[in-house]
Amino acid sequence: MHWTLNEIQNCVAFNSQLFTKMFYICSEFQMKKKAKIILDQDGLNRTVTRLCHQLVEHHGDFKNSCIIGIQHKGVWLTDRILKRMASLYPHLKIVQGKLDITFFRDDYRTGGKIPQASETDIEFLIENKKVILVDDVLYTGRTIQAALQALQNFGRPASVELLVLIDRRFNRHLPIQANYSGLKVDALDKAYVLVEWKEEGGHDRVLFYDAENPKS
Repeated sequence: MHWTLNEIQNCVAFNSQLFTKMFYICSEFQMKKKAKIILDQDGLNRTVTRLCHQLVEHHGDFKNSCIIGIQHKGVWLTDRILKRMASLYPHLKIVQGKLDITFFRDDYRTGGKIPQASETDIEFLIENKKVILVDDVLYTGRTIQAALQALQNFGRPASVELLVLIDRRFNRHLPIQANYSGLKVDALDKAYVLVEWKEEGGHDRVLFYDAENPKS
């Protein structure tokens, strides 16, 4: 059997593409295999309920308190908390805000991409108020640092507390700690915690990956 040069090149190209495709399929399979569910939907709901009780214990009628979620997953967590609050404590009237920190991050000029900002919606002054800042995961602390800087545009609060669903206790870059946390996770450098929400087309759950980035 004799092959022409074009046939040989086409065969090599096809097998190269096939190998590449199989490599990514296998990599994705291995990544999914490493994922561990550390909070399912029921567990997440129970965690949100517990956080609600803790907030009421410390803030009472919320007369001088407000909750501000960091875009975008912190806002989703805030919405869940307020929805559960309305069920548990229907008499409470809680002031809510949304905070975008895109241009307050210390890395927004890096990467060569134009950052896409989200909405900031805080139609009140936080002057002398007790602010509860909400995000999904506390990791290095840099997101919270940016949020604290962004908050300065809305007044000088009496205090700022931090509520997170997941507290990654290792690899903190800044001396920032959570006042309220749903779950503490000991994750080293190459581990990754992913919070999924129905709002983004996924499931309500928290996944733990051994790899650095489950979507890379």
